[in-house]
Amino acid sequence: MAMVEEQPERQGIMGALKKTLYIEEVPSYGNTIFYSLGFLALTCLALLIASGTVMVFFGSGWWLTNHWGIFFRSVHLWAAQAFFLIIILHVLVVFSTSGFKAPRRFIWVLGASTFILAFMEAEFGYGLRGDFSSQYRALQAADFWNGAYLGRFVNALNYAQVYGLHIIDIPLAIFALVFIHYLLVKARGIAKPYRPDFPYTMEKANHVKLFLRGGVFAALIIVLAIVFPSPFLEPASIRSVAEDNSSLIAQTLMQEFARTSDTATYKDSIDPYAYDTRTVYVTVPYEDYIASTNGTDELAVFAAEGSAAQQAAIDQATAYFADGGATNAVTSSDPLIPAVNSLVAMARGGLYGSTVDGENQAIRPTYSLRFLADTGVLDDEASQLHITTDQWGMLREENGMVPPGAWWLAPLGILDHTVLANDVNGDRDGAMILGLLAMLFILFPYIPYLNRLPEKLHIAELIWGSKKG
Repeated sequence: MAMVEEQPERQGIMGALKKTLYIEEVPSYGNTIFYSLGFLALTCLALLIASGTVMVFFGSGWWLTNHWGIFFRSVHLWAAQAFFLIIILHVLVVFSTSGFKAPRRFIWVLGASTFILAFMEAEFGYGLRGDFSSQYRALQAADFWNGAYLGRFVNALNYAQVYGLHIIDIPLAIFALVFIHYLLVKARGIAKPYRPDFPYTMEKANHVKLFLRGGVFAALIIVLAIVFPSPFLEPASIRSVAEDNSSLIAQTLMQEFARTSDTATYKDSIDPYAYDTRTVYVTVPYEDYIASTNGTDELAVFAAEGSAAQQAAIDQATAYFADGGATNAVTSSDPLIPAVNSLVAMARGGLYGSTVDGENQAIRPTYSLRFLADTGVLDDEASQLHITTDQWGMLREENGMVPPGAWWLAPLGILDHTVLANDVNGDRDGAMILGLLAMLFILFPYIPYLNRLPEKLHIAELIWGSKKG
């Protein structure tokens, strides 16, 4: 008896769910692939959520090295690629058919806002992948946010902050916008032709065809993930640089101590790296070294000297390492030389990087990434891989063009190579231009004359199909 009563209840729940979520009737052109793009974007979003959830559960070591981890990382990458392709096509369809006209303007605003958030979500995701590309792109992103006067609030080098933004904050905002966007689409129905002379009929929505398309599309993404896995290039580390070129580490330490490094002199619109490089990169790590070895505190000897003698010591040590001076000397008339050599030994042993990042747990690994940037090895390797900004590098992966990189950043690349080519404040001005374009994009339906542009192009008929008498 209980089984008999439970069945209608189940049907009632499913029926209510379908009534709430399913669009039952569409115009005669509404069952075409053009009007399945929103659902295909949701399919990509579902794959991103599923693959991302698995990756978060097992951690970065798993998704970088384990066979299944690489597979899920690859699915995540290709789902992101497909998501941007589909959502751009979706925007073009809505634009071409003037599907943003009143009373559907706010639907466009929600969709456009989601699109902008998706850009941010993708770039933060690249910063979390854990390879060399992540390091280099994080540094470029930091320059962008700093140029936009937002560096004090968004630090692309702060792994913990980026992690939270990527898996919690931005996804929640996207889910909320997408949900409201869809409910409004369902309430108002598929957009009708803006031309009153274009006849159409109302048909039952073909949900079977819709789900088949979604299934085929998901299968294609999985196949691409298997055939073209996500690339991985070993990230740079202070230890690897020290093992390869101890002299470079010593030279960089002297720049940090003398406060002449790129980080120490960074002035991109604001000063997000307000810490003292001498303290962070030399004084504190050296104090840890002395505490663990009970050796002579050479920095204390340096501090006891007069200002003229201190500057002479800095100049002498800088010249010594620039000329290829030994990085294992333990004594010298210049106290900075053995002090720096002690830190070089820490770097070769793998202790220096962790010590530096451990100074401020809240912004890990900002310190070590900025130090690596100051050595110049990141720019050199990125140039060899052809992924620097001036090489349109943000548009490709480290291994070439398969899988493609963040090709959706092409507008930024165009700006960098044209309007901003010789602009010393390129990050600031680029952020301002992109911010203005984003606002125009979001508010497009409300801009007189400009919102009539699609009607002048006369391409809606290609999407609606032939007239039906």
